[in-house]
Amino acid sequence: MNFQQLRSIRETARRGYNLTEVANTLFTSQPGVSRQIRELEEELEVDIFERNGKRLTGLTKPGTEILPIIERILLEAENLKQAGRDYARETQGTLAIATTHTQARYALPAAVQAFRKNFPDVRIALQQSSPEHIANWVISGKADIGIATEGLSEFNELVSLRSYEWSHVVVVPQGHPLLARDTVALADIAAYPIITYDIGFTGRSHIDEAFQQAGVATDIVLTAMDSDVIQQYVSLGMGVGLIASMAIEHNNVHRLHAIPATHLFRPNIARVAVRRGAYLRSYMYDFIQQLTPQLSRDDIRLALSDNVGKS
Repeated sequence: MNFQQLRSIRETARRGYNLTEVANTLFTSQPGVSRQIRELEEELEVDIFERNGKRLTGLTKPGTEILPIIERILLEAENLKQAGRDYARETQGTLAIATTHTQARYALPAAVQAFRKNFPDVRIALQQSSPEHIANWVISGKADIGIATEGLSEFNELVSLRSYEWSHVVVVPQGHPLLARDTVALADIAAYPIITYDIGFTGRSHIDEAFQQAGVATDIVLTAMDSDVIQQYVSLGMGVGLIASMAIEHNNVHRLHAIPATHLFRPNIARVAVRRGAYLRSYMYDFIQQLTPQLSRDDIRLALSDNVGKS
């Protein structure tokens, strides 16, 4: 039994049993992957994968029990490497952060700047995508830390920590009729075309939920992942914008007016997530604390050791 065999099993399950993709991921050949799988099955004296001819189609019953064990072994092997790096080069390394555009653009700069002052020899790799991709990157080990508003707390493979609360605002150009109202209602907003985030991004579920519960129909004419893009089209008079408050607080080059909407939409919680069971280097704790200053390092360790893992 060796690590290459274990990686071949894990990647085969991750890549939907496509051995060509597995071979590309592991920088080897497809026959080599098949051989590694076959040799481990022979050593264990059980079939891990179901087969249709030479094609792998799924996990056998023993395979469903064996795969989590393999995942744990490979995770602990990586933890062992991380622990060695931590003590050998305590203030050096790379911190891979997966997050959304809104978080990267508006919420993270201050934390990243403070972190760089504390750890000038640590390189930061900032990756941006949807919350689902962020979760998968952290689970697979492609990213060390994931930061997003939606979805991270729904993955059992992750431990997510509450970071901060934020709200949506309505944005309109100067002279818009909504600016004349003392208080804006959902029906007032829905009287105009709406421009907001794609489904699954930046608290969009809370926006949809509010209109649905109120029984108010909407005409969402344009969606985007990027707050700046939404503001650009609002400035062109294409509709009313619904964006994160931090987006216009930190950048209002389009000269839009923000209308408070805390009475309309539920508050949103940004969360910081790491892979359950992963070893965190000391500088990773520091970065998490930049985003969750209400938590001590011991609080974070306790959350990571919690079997439930959601706080």
